[in-house]
Amino acid sequence: MANIRKGDVVKVISGGRESRGGDRGKTGRVLEVFTEQNRVIVEGVNLVTKHVKVGQTQRGTKTGGIETHEAPIHVSNVALIDPESKDATRVRQETTTTEKSGVKVTTKVRVATKSGKEIKTND
Repeated sequence: MANIRKGDVVKVISGGRESRGGDRGKTGRVLEVFTEQNRVIVEGVNLVTKHVKVGQTQRGTKTGGIETHEAPIHVSNVALIDPESKDATRVRQETTTTEKSGVKVTTKVRVATKSGKEIKTND
């Protein structure tokens, strides 16, 4: 689950084809990650309509009506985008060791398996 984080650019790899009204092949930025349910919300993907009761604010403007927003999609149905080839890729974890003012610091980084380039977090 740690492979996909908020702010990553992902591609939908399963579901109905885009030509038939589905979301397969669409790309978008991850807006939110639900680790307990293994689901993510992707910008512009899995749009649903929600009927919200019409109300009125203190200023007198109307609220509610029919709204569209993104619904969660399972994390297995999306893949990270390779920063070099701009195509869907798998991810592996690597540890890098750097030395800062005489102290060795080890950090984990995500690396795209297709190109070997590091995937940077865009939080």
